Amino acid sequence: MVRLVPESPEFVTESEREVWDLLRRKGNPEWTLLSNVNLTGRDRDYEADLVVLMPEVGVVVLEVKGGNVWIDSATGHWKQGSGPQARTINPVEQAKTVKHAIWQYVKDDRRWGSRSRVRFGHSVVFPRQHLDADFSTADCPRAIAHGRGDLADLAGRLWDIAAQQESGFRVPTVEDCDLIVEILAGRSLPQRDLLADAEERERLADRLTLEQATLLKVTRLLHRTEVRGGAGSGKTVLALTQAKELTHGRGEQKAKRVALLCYSIGLATWFKRALTGVDRKSHPAFVGTFEEFAGFLGVETFGSRDDADFWEQGLPEQMADLVTDLPHGKKFDAFIVDESQDFADLWWTPIMRALRDEERGGLHLYSDENQRVFARFGRPPVPLVPLLLDHNLRNTKQIAETFSSLTPTRMIARGGDGPEVAMVRLPEGVEPTDVIEAADDAVDRLLDEGWRPEDVMLLTTGSRHPEQVSQQEMLDQTGYWESFYDADQVFYGLVLGCKGLERRAVVLAVNDKAMHQRAKERLYVGLSRATDKLVVVGVPDLIRQMGGAEVAKRLAL
Repeated sequence: MVRLVPESPEFVTESEREVWDLLRRKGNPEWTLLSNVNLTGRDRDYEADLVVLMPEVGVVVLEVKGGNVWIDSATGHWKQGSGPQARTINPVEQAKTVKHAIWQYVKDDRRWGSRSRVRFGHSVVFPRQHLDADFSTADCPRAIAHGRGDLADLAGRLWDIAAQQESGFRVPTVEDCDLIVEILAGRSLPQRDLLADAEERERLADRLTLEQATLLKVTRLLHRTEVRGGAGSGKTVLALTQAKELTHGRGEQKAKRVALLCYSIGLATWFKRALTGVDRKSHPAFVGTFEEFAGFLGVETFGSRDDADFWEQGLPEQMADLVTDLPHGKKFDAFIVDESQDFADLWWTPIMRALRDEERGGLHLYSDENQRVFARFGRPPVPLVPLLLDHNLRNTKQIAETFSSLTPTRMIARGGDGPEVAMVRLPEGVEPTDVIEAADDAVDRLLDEGWRPEDVMLLTTGSRHPEQVSQQEMLDQTGYWESFYDADQVFYGLVLGCKGLERRAVVLAVNDKAMHQRAKERLYVGLSRATDKLVVVGVPDLIRQMGGAEVAKRLAL
């Protein structure tokens, strides 16, 4: 396939994207396709829609004009648009001027040295406009103008353009084309800083997450929804945003009394910290775990965390009884539940009863069935409108690809490029403690590379890391999860409790003794917690069993 620079460009018009995609698919594999090339010349700024570099052929600059493009017979000027909105354009002169500016920029770069000029050509593409076979103007012969009917053979039509326009110059070699790409990328660039890269990707992810918040506009007239999406799709941020918007009220939508629920203490801690300082009018009435919601209803004594019967049956039954005595003013207009796949079947009964209006009260779930790491399969007893998030916004493309086969639906990776995922392979028969020791070494290497302690997290899929055990014994659960936000401290956790949380660099210690139920789900959660740098430590055969052939391929196992 054609080499693309950049790999995933953004275009001002759909016409530019279509021409780019056509050349991407049908161009010669030796070609390089540059998009949105901007440079500043001696007298002005220049921009090329597309530049095609063809070794042993030439370099062609393409100007793409979509919509209705025509020539005013009275003036001979090119026009774009219809009626009074039509504007005068000069696409041929644009392409020609940019062509000369690019060559001047390349020639003036010291890296070009004593190399002679290579063939440059210019051309125009009108994807929506029909051009007659005998079309021609003084500055635009038919061969360099491509209309709607020429698109199928556009790649072939480009072959002769540079030779026709600049036959007196030599054809570029592969090395020439590579050097032109390098020169247009800039020179004496600042050295790569991994934290600067991470911060830039984080800002991009925040912007894209806000773009996805437009999905909430759809839900304003829907009172029961389930937003489904894979890891990194922005579900948690959307849940938080929806909770604040419903609480505040917008336009004709009245302010509501809202409860924001989740299962894990770590995620609840994140919600509470994110809401610190938020205006009272936008702060949900209740924020916390299902266990804290039980305490809100009046439950005072809780059973052992190993007592499944208590948590999945006894506790919700007790809560269902208590909620009948809850005053109307303490009930809620809407519940928002993040990581709802973790909720047991009977948990929904007290939630539904805590609604002021059980028939019309709001119920908004955020879920990823493939992150169901507990053997619970509860669903609320009411129909929900499903909505889908299919963009991964948080993880780099390299990380997103490692778990792409484990997501509930095909995800589009939009998190940007980052470091390659690293794999520390251990031999068969090693003990879980050996895996943790190797993971500790990987953490040390990350710190040596320049990652800060607060950027790094070590997660285990099996038994807890000794440091996690020590922290939880020294601090209570609340204190332990608050330490996640401590500066200058690597965080040690278990994948079971870290859904919805992330750090820039994660070492995943696959320290299970053998394949077990829901091992795939745990691996999926662990692989998706890093936003920028991921290191996987473990025995290849076990990881292959847990994640399948595609994960093994992505990790080069």
